Amino acid sequence: MPINIPILLTWLRVALIPLVVGVFYLPDAWLTPYAKGVASTAIFIIAAVTDWFDGFLARRWNETSAFGAFLDPVADKLMVAGALLVLVEFDRVNAVVAFIIIGREIAISALREWMAQLGASKSVAVSSLGKIKTTAQMIAIPMLLFSDTLFGVIDTRLWGAWLLVIAAVLTVWSMFYYLRKAWPLIKEKAGPVF
Repeated sequence: MPINIPILLTWLRVALIPLVVGVFYLPDAWLTPYAKGVASTAIFIIAAVTDWFDGFLARRWNETSAFGAFLDPVADKLMVAGALLVLVEFDRVNAVVAFIIIGREIAISALREWMAQLGASKSVAVSSLGKIKTTAQMIAIPMLLFSDTLFGVIDTRLWGAWLLVIAAVLTVWSMFYYLRKAWPLIKEKAGPVF
C-alpha cells in the first residue's frame, strides 16, 4: 500500500466519518443540539474538502495509484452513507430518499467492479451527471446536518431537503445512464436470464 499525502488525506476522510455521526450522540450537557449541528457540519465540510484536495494533489504530483483509486470512492460512499443514516435517525431525511441514494451507490459500485473485471471500466466512468448529483448531495447534507437558520435568512433544513430530493432524482437518472451504457456488455456476458 503506497503512502503519500493524497492517500493520507483519504484516510483522514475515513477517520472523520465516525466524528460526523458521533457528535450527535454526545450528551446535551456537553454540546447543545445547535452546537452538535455546527460541529457535524464543520467536520463534514472538512471531509468533503479533503475529497477534492486528495484527487487534485494525486493528479498534480502524479501520485495516483490503484489503491488510491479504490480507497477514494469507498471513503466518499462511507461518508455519505454515515451522514444519511444519522439524518434518518434524527428525522431530517426521509428513509426512502436515503435508501435510494445508498442503494444506487452500492449497485453502481458493484457494476463498476464487474465491468472492471471484464476490462470495460471506461463504459461506466464517472459522468458529468454523476458529478452534478454528487455536488447536490455535498451541499444538501451539511445543510441538513446544520438544520437551522443560516444568517437569519436561509432555512437550511428546507433547502437541504429539496437539494437532497434533487440529488435522489439525479441518483436514479445517473444509475439508468450507467446501466444503459453497460447494457450491451451485460447482455453479452450474462447470457440468458432464464
